[in-house]
Amino acid sequence: MKHWIKLLTALAGSAVFASAAAAVALAHGTNASGTTVKIAKTPPGRILVDGKGITLYDFVPDRNGTSSCYGACAALWPPLIAKRKPHAGTGVRASLLGTTKRMDGKLEVTYNHHPLYYFVPDRKPGQTTGQGVNQFGGPWWVLSPAGQEIHLG
Repeated sequence: MKHWIKLLTALAGSAVFASAAAAVALAHGTNASGTTVKIAKTPPGRILVDGKGITLYDFVPDRNGTSSCYGACAALWPPLIAKRKPHAGTGVRASLLGTTKRMDGKLEVTYNHHPLYYFVPDRKPGQTTGQGVNQFGGPWWVLSPAGQEIHLG
């Protein structure tokens, strides 16, 4: 019985964490006019960030513009979701900005066919604590204004 209580407690905690992470991600990237992606100067260089300056990441295992990050992965690396076409902010090439449909039907923002994600520990503009982290089957990298992975930092 003790084992089941621990398991249920862990699952409940995971669900709360996932809900909080999704709420943080949604709040970061959206504003009254929609989801914005822009460029900011950080220690790894000029990189993609959301409208509030929070770092966005690429997940190497994603293929053909389609996300492979779900479940526990998406709880720690929430996707940048848009309700409509995302906006190109300062330094972003509008022609490289797009969306891909996730399994739940939501639209995830892409840049140069890379689905974009947050890293939950990054809470302030300029933080890049997810840079080069290898989790959930591959590394996570920030993207340059050209839509290329930056393997420094």
